[in-house]
Amino acid sequence: MIHSYFLLIRNCILSFNHIVEDHSISEKTYSDTKGFIEGIITFIDDSILEFSEVKNAEIIGKTKYRYHYRTSHNNMIFRYDNAKHFPDIDTFPHHKHLPQDVIRCKEPDIHCVLDEVEKIILRSEIQ
Repeated sequence: MIHSYFLLIRNCILSFNHIVEDHSISEKTYSDTKGFIEGIITFIDDSILEFSEVKNAEIIGKTKYRYHYRTSHNNMIFRYDNAKHFPDIDTFPHHKHLPQDVIRCKEPDIHCVLDEVEKIILRSEIQ
């Protein structure tokens, strides 16, 4: 079960190969249903997405996650996570960090995050 989930993530990243320059992924399997996956994706504009997920494939959602997107100069563009440090946000523990703010959000998945990255990259190519 967890290996199927890991494969979905890998295939999702491959489906964005038009903006992905390089990527590396590592996985840890704790049981047939539980595991950890993390990776670094470098994009064609040299921006970088670092991500990690702790997942139990028997339940919807992730136990823990982080998607940190930054410029090649290490400036944060955004970060999604479910660390429990913003209890006043109504989507607690899910939230999104922006350079000047922290906002509410639903739990994202890797496809939604890569979609957002793609829009940012394509928008900057047009300008």
